[in-house]
Amino acid sequence: MGKISGFNGSYTGLTDDEVRERQERYGKNELAPEKRTSFITRLFSLIKEPMFLLLFVTALIYFLLGEVRDGIMMLVFVTFMSGINVFQEWRTDRTLQALKDLSAQRVKLIRNGGIMSVDSREVTVDDLMLLEEGEKIAADGQIVEMHDLGVDESTLTGESEVVWKTCNASDAENHTYWRRDYCYAGTTITQGSALVKVTGIGHNTEYGKIGMDLLSIPQQATPLEKQIRHLIKICALIGLVLFIMVFIVTLIHTLDLVDSILSGITLVMAMIPEEFPVVLTVFLSMGAWRLAKKNSLIRRMPSLETLGSVSVLCVDKTGTLTQNQMVVQELYRFGNVSEKDLLYWAALGCETQPYDPMEKAILDYAESLQINRDKLFNKTLLHEYPFSSETKMMGHIWEIEGRPGLAAKGAPERILPLCGLDSDILYGLEQEQNQLARKGFRVIAVAHKTNMTEIPGELQENRLDLLGLIGLEDPPRESVPESVAICTRAGIRIVMITGDNGTTAQSIGKKIGLANTGQVLSGVQLDGLSDEEVREKAKDTNIFARVIPGHKMRIVKALKEMGETVAMTGDGVNDAPALKMADIGIAMGKRGTEVAKEAADMILLDDNFSTIVDTVRDGRRIYDNIKKAIGYIFVIHIPIALTALLNPILHLPLLLLPVHVVLLELIIDPTCSIIFERQPEEKNVMQRRPRSPKAQMVDKGLLVKAVFQGLAIFAAAFGSYAYLMRLGWNQETARTFSLIVIAFANLFLVHVNQSDFEPVSAALVKFKDKVVWYVNGGILAALAVIVYLPAANEIVKTRPLSLSQVVAAVGLAALATFWWEAVKFFKRRTYSPDIIQS
Repeated sequence: MGKISGFNGSYTGLTDDEVRERQERYGKNELAPEKRTSFITRLFSLIKEPMFLLLFVTALIYFLLGEVRDGIMMLVFVTFMSGINVFQEWRTDRTLQALKDLSAQRVKLIRNGGIMSVDSREVTVDDLMLLEEGEKIAADGQIVEMHDLGVDESTLTGESEVVWKTCNASDAENHTYWRRDYCYAGTTITQGSALVKVTGIGHNTEYGKIGMDLLSIPQQATPLEKQIRHLIKICALIGLVLFIMVFIVTLIHTLDLVDSILSGITLVMAMIPEEFPVVLTVFLSMGAWRLAKKNSLIRRMPSLETLGSVSVLCVDKTGTLTQNQMVVQELYRFGNVSEKDLLYWAALGCETQPYDPMEKAILDYAESLQINRDKLFNKTLLHEYPFSSETKMMGHIWEIEGRPGLAAKGAPERILPLCGLDSDILYGLEQEQNQLARKGFRVIAVAHKTNMTEIPGELQENRLDLLGLIGLEDPPRESVPESVAICTRAGIRIVMITGDNGTTAQSIGKKIGLANTGQVLSGVQLDGLSDEEVREKAKDTNIFARVIPGHKMRIVKALKEMGETVAMTGDGVNDAPALKMADIGIAMGKRGTEVAKEAADMILLDDNFSTIVDTVRDGRRIYDNIKKAIGYIFVIHIPIALTALLNPILHLPLLLLPVHVVLLELIIDPTCSIIFERQPEEKNVMQRRPRSPKAQMVDKGLLVKAVFQGLAIFAAAFGSYAYLMRLGWNQETARTFSLIVIAFANLFLVHVNQSDFEPVSAALVKFKDKVVWYVNGGILAALAVIVYLPAANEIVKTRPLSLSQVVAAVGLAALATFWWEAVKFFKRRTYSPDIIQS
């Protein structure tokens, strides 16, 4: 039996053999292992897309027809595109796992008669945990011994008040759900220490039960995903109908089965915009990777698209809008007390190694007044009056110059009555206290007693001399006012949700520029309202104070029923349902629980509101660029599809074979996936109102633009092919000329469509990304290989062109694309930039 310092009993804890036996019986102290998606599963989810299936079928047909090289090219293309997606998802998963590893918790246990530190996952039933101030509890357990133990259980219960624990709770207390003689996993020790015997681990803890429920909730597809899937299905259906028509027409005219099949397949490949899922995956994956470097970890990539339509940001005050660090803001000195004396005694009333943020702030301010902390506490502590929820004050008796001296601090309503002041002075002090409170400060009173002759058993038995009042505040982050202003211009409403009092919340709201700070709704008031009344109040209430996590769900639900797209922050276990309910759930990376992180769509690694705003900005940029890329894809598919359709109808030799479509895809995919993905945001991206989540990605404007641009490129490519064939050119030479027209039109179109408003010259100046030029250079090099390398000529059925022919093809491609600059010029002359961008 071993004696553990600070505790009365003798304890040996579990032996190694007992630990192994219990771990085999109960498992590890972790939630159910996260289901990891295997490589095979991810690959299967990709290749079951219609276009990927079609490419496999096409490759198979090539092999059956004896065209082995073309079949191999098809398979290489599929492998390349699948690899991009799998690699991006793997990188995002790895980032999330790294975050979990960094936050791994260590726990002190008594085992084999000694104290050891182990990973929290190794804790098992019947272990003895040693818990101290500031530690997060790793498992459920019953308290064996304790000293002034206060626990913050808000992550589970939603109650912000510290719970003061006991070893022997009354029968009445033990019949309540949350017991005072128990400690619960996921909660935090705010004061004192304890020895706890573990009774529940992993998913058998109260923390784990909520986590298991959340992990079982399926994820829903976002509106954009649904739109893309619906669009692909429509295009695939149209392609199937056209395949049958073209196959029959070609077979009747040529009696060539192979040509008929290839013509039909080429048309189907042209009709199905297979780049859509690729673009969506690459854009969201790369967006998630970029944001992870900016302290926003996107757990569910499709939620990036939803960010672009967020209209309401529901945010915690503490730590998100504020610094989560108390600061002494104002002092009231009673009588002739100096500032240094007030802080000297206030500091002596603090713990030497404080966990409480107000005590840290007092000691920091004292040091700024040249009060050395080491010298301050280089005294003998004779007695301590611990803080409790009942007394709301505390005190330390130190030996000062050979005599006992008491330093006391606490709530003014508890300290002032001990100071023997008359009613007039008390009234004046109350006015000072109220004035500090109206500024949003937390107010504590400081008093002392010197030349003590005896040490009473309770702090309230002492007669004290008042020194003054200290006003403390958790100030706003410096970047928050500017971020709030950005949100206001972007039409995004900020709603502050806090467990703090309304006065403090109003003060912070005014400092950060929050709208409508005069109206505050408390949690108690929410409890008295019907759902309909909550919706009515939520229309113009931007501050909700004294709320518990259960209230957050009602607020989010009301806002969503009003048609808002809601993003909400949370950190506790009880926040998880509201995070799930919000359109975008944002968990705090520093102070958030694992359950909250599992429920969230996004993890804020620095707990900073400005990071959320930057993420919304990126969400809008990503949505804009996805829309540009999809418009570009439509444009390019129009000439390919029309060419495949008109070739058999006009009895012309095939311009495009399936292998040519694949080659064009190899140009289109990196162009739209890399160049458009890296596009910088439009200059007024945060000056538009949030888009409606019901808005169609492919709207009339996009379709009209795509049709006109696509027809122009088709006229240039197919028209030149038909004209050159009538002039008697060799089919493969005419095909090469038209391929160069289409390929360069692709490259030019990217730069023309970088903006619907700015001229291409301005877009090129703004967009100085070297990767873009590397991509363009790589495409040009690939074209040169296709045109001038004999082995490539044999594979893709092309022929070398003279310099003048290449220049003519490039010039024709320029004419087919740059005419849109005239349309943009007309827009600039006719409409304002704000109208254009909206």
